Amino acid sequence: MTRIDEIVGGIYRISTMPKDSPISFNQFLIADEHPALIHTGMAAMYEDVCRAIRLVLDPARLAYIILLHFEGDECGGMERFMAQARDARIVGCELSAALNLNSFDFACQNRVIGKRDGEVIDLGRHALRFLETPHVHHWDSMMIWDESTRSLFPADLFIQPGDQPPVIRENLGSAMCELYRHAGIFAHEEPVRRVVDRVERMRPEWVHAMHGGTLTGQVFASFTDALREQPFAFNGELRGRVLAGQQVVA
Repeated sequence: MTRIDEIVGGIYRISTMPKDSPISFNQFLIADEHPALIHTGMAAMYEDVCRAIRLVLDPARLAYIILLHFEGDECGGMERFMAQARDARIVGCELSAALNLNSFDFACQNRVIGKRDGEVIDLGRHALRFLETPHVHHWDSMMIWDESTRSLFPADLFIQPGDQPPVIRENLGSAMCELYRHAGIFAHEEPVRRVVDRVERMRPEWVHAMHGGTLTGQVFASFTDALREQPFAFNGELRGRVLAGQQVVA
């Protein structure tokens, strides 16, 4: 089931909880003069995500499709959204644009924008500033900061397991770290903790996680504390499967 909820200031969370999945998958629609969609969801989610967007605006009006790294749940619906929104541009990390978006043979290749740290896209009321955050969790990973709502879009950081409500006000930091240990998506804790220090200094009031609910500024500190104090990096498991020759440390 896919639902859409306005979180703050024209930012909508579109959330799907697939059957038998341990996590939900979120996209974020920013309804503005130049509307933007952050993450597209996997290819199979396209129709449901599109229906949710239509409750707010015509998907053909989308000006930007923003991919915070190149992965199936970030960009699986990319080409179909771009075919519907004829004037839309794909936006991603400059590295991802060079290595991925401009290296594949697809119809939207000439509509790609690559961004570096500190560069901004103006949507109207919202100005999105891009933060380069390599190895959190891919080397082309980025985050987005919206000053108007003091919102952070951190992609896969601050994940929570299960079907969470639109806004989270409880401390799920330990559950987050446990999920990361079993998933194995972070090779090392150091790059993540450097980014945690950076985004904490920005004092976000809203943290729009890609998996789970949006964190309030009040609960955000409990998640950053967990990332500093608890192990969460690769420990011999990938999505709960212990790899041959790997010793998992409890």
